[in-house]
Amino acid sequence: MSTTEPDALLTPADIRELAAALGVRPTKQRGQNFVIDANTVRRIVRTAEVRPDDVVVEVGPGLGSLTLALLEAAERVVAVEIDDVLAAALPATIAARMPARADRFALVHSDAMLVQDLPGPAPTALVANLPYNVAVPVLLHMLGRFPSIERTLVMVQAEVADRLAAKPGNKVYGVPSVKANWYAEVKRAGSIGRNVFWPAPNVDSGLVSLVRRAAPVATTASRAEVFAVVDAAFAQRRKTLRAALSGWAGSPAAAEAALVAAGVSPQARGEALTVEQFAAIAEHRPI
Repeated sequence: MSTTEPDALLTPADIRELAAALGVRPTKQRGQNFVIDANTVRRIVRTAEVRPDDVVVEVGPGLGSLTLALLEAAERVVAVEIDDVLAAALPATIAARMPARADRFALVHSDAMLVQDLPGPAPTALVANLPYNVAVPVLLHMLGRFPSIERTLVMVQAEVADRLAAKPGNKVYGVPSVKANWYAEVKRAGSIGRNVFWPAPNVDSGLVSLVRRAAPVATTASRAEVFAVVDAAFAQRRKTLRAALSGWAGSPAAAEAALVAAGVSPQARGEALTVEQFAAIAEHRPI
């Protein structure tokens, strides 16, 4: 079978047949909504700009719809799956439907939040349909753990997509926005309707593109130090930074001193600041 034949990808009937054979019922607990539309997975691969030399890591491959489309385009795909039944079945699905590329596929049976290493060459791209309930922590963990990931495209709940891509001043700008922007240039890359999933979720989905960039320049503060400022600023987002950062700095006066030294108004609020400004504040934390 050619790896580019349309029937290498899973149809809605294939997916339901596979699920029935495995006794799989998508669970809300794991946020499982399987993509059943071949055109959608191909669109995701195109939007992700997957190249023939890419090593792609996929989180939550499920029954393998997106995995097969990624294998058509990439040099290698490493899939991370937490579900015991799905993890056990996926290699056989790949071998049956895309035998010529089966040796370019690797499975890691693990919780993505616990993954510290991946087999084979370092990943260059992350492409995934992320479970709604863990999308942000999984995304940030993978970007932080694997600096070789240059390009990312994730499908997430539309509301999460908006938060990740939000800019300072936007009402949904918050911790996910700032932390994602530490790693990458982030933008919305499209919308996905509900009818391409089984079961159909009761929310819309969105694509988010993240292109790796250098950490904000001009900072001697570590990522952990900057993220501590971000967490403190948004823990009490209605408060001014002078008040919100008082615990982090040791007192309101110390917070004000750090803010002034960083060139940030003590009366500002977290949603107005760029990641570079958060980094500048972290640099001036009182000793």
